[in-house]
Amino acid sequence: MNITRKMILFLLSFSFSQLAFGQGKIYIDVGKAQIKKSLLALPAFQYYGNNNDRSAIKYGQELFSVISNDLSVSNYFTFIQPNAFLEDTSKVGLKPAPGSSNGFDFEKWKTIGTEFLIRGGYNTVGKNIKFEVYLYYVPQGKLVFGKSYEGSELAVRKLAHSFSDDVLENLTGKKGAFNTKIVVASDNGGTRHKAIWVMDWDGQNKKRITNEKTVHISPAWSRDGKKIAYTAYAYHPKAKVRNADLFMYELETAKRWLLSYRKGINSGANFMPDGKHILLTLSQSGSPDIFRMTLDGKDLTRITNGPNRAMNVEPAISPDSSMIAFSSDRGGKPMIYTMSSSGANVKRITEAGRYNATPSWSPDGKRFVFAGHYKEHFDLFIVDKDGTNMERLTSSKKPNGSWADNESPTFSPDGRFIMFSSNRSGKHQLYIISPDGTNERRITVDNFNYTKPDWSPFLD
Repeated sequence: MNITRKMILFLLSFSFSQLAFGQGKIYIDVGKAQIKKSLLALPAFQYYGNNNDRSAIKYGQELFSVISNDLSVSNYFTFIQPNAFLEDTSKVGLKPAPGSSNGFDFEKWKTIGTEFLIRGGYNTVGKNIKFEVYLYYVPQGKLVFGKSYEGSELAVRKLAHSFSDDVLENLTGKKGAFNTKIVVASDNGGTRHKAIWVMDWDGQNKKRITNEKTVHISPAWSRDGKKIAYTAYAYHPKAKVRNADLFMYELETAKRWLLSYRKGINSGANFMPDGKHILLTLSQSGSPDIFRMTLDGKDLTRITNGPNRAMNVEPAISPDSSMIAFSSDRGGKPMIYTMSSSGANVKRITEAGRYNATPSWSPDGKRFVFAGHYKEHFDLFIVDKDGTNMERLTSSKKPNGSWADNESPTFSPDGRFIMFSSNRSGKHQLYIISPDGTNERRITVDNFNYTKPDWSPFLD
């Protein structure tokens, strides 16, 4: 939310109670950040080259746009409108006076209540971009950090996301996840066959990684972010049937191979933290059950076995590998259960609604989010791993007034966000929300459908 200069004096009446200092250099206490957002000034970035170079100017605009969006989505800041600035940022340097000639004046930023100030500039050398940027804590006239980022013209968004990640880490002590990606099944491109797509977390840089003329579903990231497992309905010429086979795709080489093609369902892949095994659902014996399998597809261990031919699907391993959350109809209706990684100590977690599905663990392993069918539609719920403190996160309607479905949640690797698919616009689009149910935002804005998103781990 932007503010005008008229609001500055009112905002100055608030204390800086959410700011913390000390040896850990933590500036924003994330536990109190919802009480009061920090006032952030983000002036346009200076360009040191030829003002007639439209391409270079466009890069600067993209840097600014991406960083502005990242920091807005973080929900830690209120942006000060440029018309409230008391100095012309295009005519002063990136560093403060009097230490720097033609430096900016901290006092002018203190006067309008600025807590954090970002000053940046960039230049192009050939096809490379060099971005120099500084973050200041204004009340103490202190540099939080300064850094230069350099990369090709194709890496502008990556440079911007990297800076945003560094801002969050320096201010909160917790790494940001703006340089991560999403893998999702989608009919993007107008095809009737769902394909697997990879995109930046904010819906940009979409890339299709499957091209076979069949339906692709349920993609999942490997723990190192280098591979993606997915299910495709592959045609088997000898049997003259299509089977739900599990494939592996390597991002760097674009190679793919068949991982599991046992008769029936080979789906619901979830990579285990050891990097050597994968959990999946197989129906080779009739009813779907959960198995653990090595990444070469050879060593297979059964984890669940019914009971009474019950369906056990959608396994999700906890970050410490001690527990598996999954969906099962062993109690009559599909609900969320947990068990140890060996299949012992099964516990029913959810009791309400008609259908609970797709659990996703928080990175700290303390809770998980899932989709619950409630009053004829799906919404997201979050619950502690022992089944306590359940909360509803979503509630939305379609343009015609009917309730929308909110499904397939996936946690960001920093735990700050949950991405999910919702048909509130008429199509299944991607949205994010904070784990406390606030800060809901739409990510994709088009006329295609996106289902079963999976958020990548932190990427290099």
